[in-house]
Amino acid sequence: MAFNFGAPSGTSGTAAATAAPAGGFGGFGTTSTTAGSAFSFSAPTNTGTTGLFGGTQNKGFGFGTGFGTTTGTGTGLGTGLGTGLGFGGFNTQQQQQQTTLGGLFSQPTQAPTQSNQLINTASALSAPTLLGDERDAILAKWNQLQAFWGTGKGYFNNNIPPVEFTQENPFCRFKAVGYSCMPNNKDEDGLVVLVFNKKETDIRSQQQQLVESLHKVLGGNQTLTVNVEGIKTLPDDQTEVVIYVVERSPNGTSRRVPATTLYSHFEQANIKTQLQQLGVTLSMTRTELSPAQIKQILQNPPAGVDPIIWEQAKVDNPDSEKLIPVPMVGFKELLRRLKVQEQMTKQHQTRLDIISEDISELQKNQTTTMAKIAQYKRKLMDLSHRTLQVLIKQEIQRKSGYAIQADEEQLRVQLDTIQCELNAPTQFKGRLNELMSQIRMQNHFGAVKSEERYYIDADLLREIKQHLKQQQEGLSHLISIIKDDLEDIKLVEHGLNETIHIRGGVFS
Repeated sequence: MAFNFGAPSGTSGTAAATAAPAGGFGGFGTTSTTAGSAFSFSAPTNTGTTGLFGGTQNKGFGFGTGFGTTTGTGTGLGTGLGTGLGFGGFNTQQQQQQTTLGGLFSQPTQAPTQSNQLINTASALSAPTLLGDERDAILAKWNQLQAFWGTGKGYFNNNIPPVEFTQENPFCRFKAVGYSCMPNNKDEDGLVVLVFNKKETDIRSQQQQLVESLHKVLGGNQTLTVNVEGIKTLPDDQTEVVIYVVERSPNGTSRRVPATTLYSHFEQANIKTQLQQLGVTLSMTRTELSPAQIKQILQNPPAGVDPIIWEQAKVDNPDSEKLIPVPMVGFKELLRRLKVQEQMTKQHQTRLDIISEDISELQKNQTTTMAKIAQYKRKLMDLSHRTLQVLIKQEIQRKSGYAIQADEEQLRVQLDTIQCELNAPTQFKGRLNELMSQIRMQNHFGAVKSEERYYIDADLLREIKQHLKQQQEGLSHLISIIKDDLEDIKLVEHGLNETIHIRGGVFS
């Protein structure tokens, strides 16, 4: 077969890419080549899976594969749980833990820079010598396409194995750089994230059973208490549960188990199997990065990311104190971040709805409180007047039979003066009368404007219109009957007049 990229009819691109064996240079399809074909490699027995999408593993970056994970050489939590040494059970052996940057910041500490691999990659992309004719140029373009896509195998020589193209290769085009928040929790906080392959509603309904199961996983030690810090929904019906463990000592003190120690215990083979039986798909610590770790991440570009792009991403970081550049390689990682973004948007919208409901409730409470305050003010004024009247009567009774004193006479004179000024037509009385007239007019217009307006229901209004229409049609029909009767009456009158005229002529 000459230069065959085709797949059998009915085979999808994904199936051909991931499951179908392709001999030699099988391209998109599953057709194998033989030694006598026109376009064949000299290794017809090769049954490796290749193709445009290839069989390589996508090693994307993101929060989904662990953040700030650690590995320890000591037994740590396992020894503490097994021997029950109380408060010091978690630190019975000296540990030397080396913090690795998994998941979000996972990147190799030393890039594969072997010269022979670079030479093979360059040969596969620019000058393959597999066939020795013009078809090598076509093969070079095909290898370039696979390198740009980030998957497949690049054949270039009969005696050298093909080059494996992954999405981490420098020529892959489907990559970008985004930003993610850095956690600010310390190792002493003991926060460990467990990702369950269950819905949030199921986790919340079975939270107590989950805590008991995790306590059993920790050995059932009575000095240990499992606490849930928070539960959050993740895409694809997954749930993130943040836990911490508190250890109580015999003397009554307590402390949180460090996150690295708890994570090391969860990463043991037998413990990890028990967690998987509970539905845990991923466990990771939630601890802040040290300045040395942040420096190492920023100074070493991830595999396959151009150093110039990485430096520009560091310059464009909107908040270098809280955000850190994160490479996004492939569409799968882009889709994952999109789902996470949608999930966070839904959570923000839910929180905004809750805040809006709280604001509405507070506004109702404020209106009620203001009405009560006004009511209490009126009541206070009424009680003040009543108290003043009681005091007046009491003072009258107390001063009964006594002569008017000098201060009372002075008050009487002042009150008479004020009364005269108020009663003067050109002074305050005229102004008071004018103000009273304006107040009455405003009250009158306000009462007119505040008259209630009645609204008729749409169905009732439709029935009224139909009834009025029928009445109008009945009146129209009655008017037409009356008009016909009037014409008949006119004919009768005309006939009577002619008869009377004829009779009058005969008698004359």
